[in-house]
Amino acid sequence: VQLQASGGGVVQPGGSLRLSCAASGFTLDDYSIGWFRQAAGEEREGVSCISKVDGSTWYAESVKGRFTISRDNAKNTVYLEMNSLKPGDTAVYYCAADLAWSVRPTEYDYWGQGTQVTVSS
Repeated sequence: VQLQASGGGVVQPGGSLRLSCAASGFTLDDYSIGWFRQAAGEEREGVSCISKVDGSTWYAESVKGRFTISRDNAKNTVYLEMNSLKPGDTAVYYCAADLAWSVRPTEYDYWGQGTQVTVSS
């Protein structure tokens, strides 16, 4: 089971980025997928999750209305569309997979490497 996160970068406040989480070695739609982030000196926190069962989604309050999670099963990839980015969104973003549904990072078994998102003017 391997996950590859990509799409991070440096963007000005108000800008947009789309993160991708590509899976290999397993079928992504058999798993619930979460995006998490960790800012310097902070604990890892949940950003958004999408269920394997019915595609239902969860968003942290801080990103509701700005971020959208989606999955393309044909490409075995989950995306996180991030709009209206703020400096407070600066962090390393990780995707993770688990057979069960959870919004807590400690519940996820499989992790990709992180991708850095920096929001700065």
